[in-house]
Amino acid sequence: MNVFVTGGAGYIGSVCVEKLLEAGHRVTVLDNLSEGHRAAVDPRARFIQACLSDAPAVTRAVKEVKPEAVLHFAANALVGESMTNPAKYFRNNVANGLNLLDAAAQGGVRKFVFSSTCATYGPPGEAAITESLPQRPINPYGESKLIFEKMLRWYGPVYGLEFVVFRYFNAAGASSRFGEHHRVETHLIPNVLKVPLGQATHCDILGTDYPTPDGTCIRDYIHVADLAQAHILAMAPGKQGCYNLGNGAGYSVREVIRACEEVTGQTIRADARPRRPGDPPRLVAAADLARRDLGWQPQFPALRAIVASAWDWHKAHPHGYPE
Repeated sequence: MNVFVTGGAGYIGSVCVEKLLEAGHRVTVLDNLSEGHRAAVDPRARFIQACLSDAPAVTRAVKEVKPEAVLHFAANALVGESMTNPAKYFRNNVANGLNLLDAAAQGGVRKFVFSSTCATYGPPGEAAITESLPQRPINPYGESKLIFEKMLRWYGPVYGLEFVVFRYFNAAGASSRFGEHHRVETHLIPNVLKVPLGQATHCDILGTDYPTPDGTCIRDYIHVADLAQAHILAMAPGKQGCYNLGNGAGYSVREVIRACEEVTGQTIRADARPRRPGDPPRLVAAADLARRDLGWQPQFPALRAIVASAWDWHKAHPHGYPE
């Protein structure tokens, strides 16, 4: 299949491009490199440097490539930043995303796979989050993703656009070639691994008084390669819907730190800090729907395997991708 990938120079997008190519698909990547890295684009893919804010450029690219499917990863994704600069999130994630959606509709694209987030849901309860949970986001990042989901629901039947929405939980890990390098790193595992890499003296635990077994937040970690596999399955004709992607198992911050110690063979100093505002005690996915409808099955569900893949990549790329 001929696939057009936005944000293919980013963390999840780069691994997805790699897996698409391994599966025999032709891939064109469009990215403005504001968050992604040129070195993260698989050299077997065609690369177009452009921004989704440039509607004519996006329309020209889609018209020239004539993709059968569009996979849309490009977005700003920092919850905290969205609370202080909501305009950036609505402009990029919604307005710029609309340029891509229009180009896809005008170009006769038949499949659109959207990288959404569990942040579209309301405050979670104790149970695993299902797709039936009301969507009541509590930050502009989640709201911007939800708006785009709603746009897809209207565009789909009008323009004959078959769409799949994936609501991610905590993407982690790496392939052998591509991994996680954010210019502003907020994710737990790469920040913990900075200690054994010699790039930090300690990691922080943001809150130790949550109503969880060890007092720290519990999150659902999913290997980035498993995310990529779900996107490939979603491109099959007739597949449509909104799906959670997670392992269905939660790990606390302290459990993640212990796994990093086991994998690296080093003691990692962790300092307790105050809670971060808005962090729920527990976020765990129920992903039964993706398993049933798409035949998706995570291949790397174990936390230790996820951490080990991240550690291997960071050891090989201690400073991430070259700028």
